[in-house]
Amino acid sequence: MSPRLAGGDPAGLRGWAEAGREGLCRMLRAVLRALDGGLNASHPHLAPATCDQAGPGPGGLISLVGAGPGAADLLTLRALGCLQRADVIFYDRLVDPEVLAHARPGAERIYVGKAVGACDWPQERIDAVIVAAALEGKRVVRLKSGDPGIFGRATEELAAARRHGIPTEIVPGVTAASAAGAALGRALTERGETDRLVLATGTCRPGDDAPDWGAMLMPGTTLALYMGVSQAARIEANLRAAGVPDRASVEIVSHASGRDQRIVTCCLGTLARTVRSRGVENPAIIVIRRPKGELSCSALHPLRRVG
Repeated sequence: MSPRLAGGDPAGLRGWAEAGREGLCRMLRAVLRALDGGLNASHPHLAPATCDQAGPGPGGLISLVGAGPGAADLLTLRALGCLQRADVIFYDRLVDPEVLAHARPGAERIYVGKAVGACDWPQERIDAVIVAAALEGKRVVRLKSGDPGIFGRATEELAAARRHGIPTEIVPGVTAASAAGAALGRALTERGETDRLVLATGTCRPGDDAPDWGAMLMPGTTLALYMGVSQAARIEANLRAAGVPDRASVEIVSHASGRDQRIVTCCLGTLARTVRSRGVENPAIIVIRRPKGELSCSALHPLRRVG
């Protein structure tokens, strides 16, 4: 990809991508009708395009691919196939370099990572460059850590592609909550104790109201919070105000399945203090259990620190 596409002004990139849009869309609709025997052209996002096709259509293909939670050997076979066929890969900050090593040797790799408080790649810019690459006829892989459909901003990128009539697909990945449960050596749901699993974010966009975590954590629930350690005090206060017992079991898994994996356990009443004193940092999953019997955390596990 040219330097202009990799680092240009977002508005300019969007303008470039829209050039020739109508002609390309007409060509895409004709190809899709031929492939699918009359697919409704008003729904180009329903096209049966996948990364294992022999080649992309005239307008390319965008695959949102889940890289898994960290360990390269948790990559799915379908994701591996996409990486080995990609022309260009736009990858996130948390994608393990060993995952990228599986890409086709000639594929272009472009880092578009975002970090809290320091973002050289706002979402609008990412949308623009993946669309521009696909409109060049390239097979584009948007490689995201975990599962692209779980707190992965897939909606924005799908919408950008569909506005230009570009075929898209989502390739699921192992999400961090699953890897955290595996690291803990226990199921996220337990018959007779927790028959409900809730995945929620611990950090929202600036200006958005925080989720009501207390309303989610009813008896019989396991609550898995993504990227929440910076909000530990707020989470603790919200849950306690909702009547969740101080003794509720909390397990924090950072860098789940990765080389730097670390596990810290505590009770809800000491969550903020534990995060602060142990220096727990994102990426992390906070797993909070509220079993039907309201067992104390000391009955579930001893206080421990691993890693």
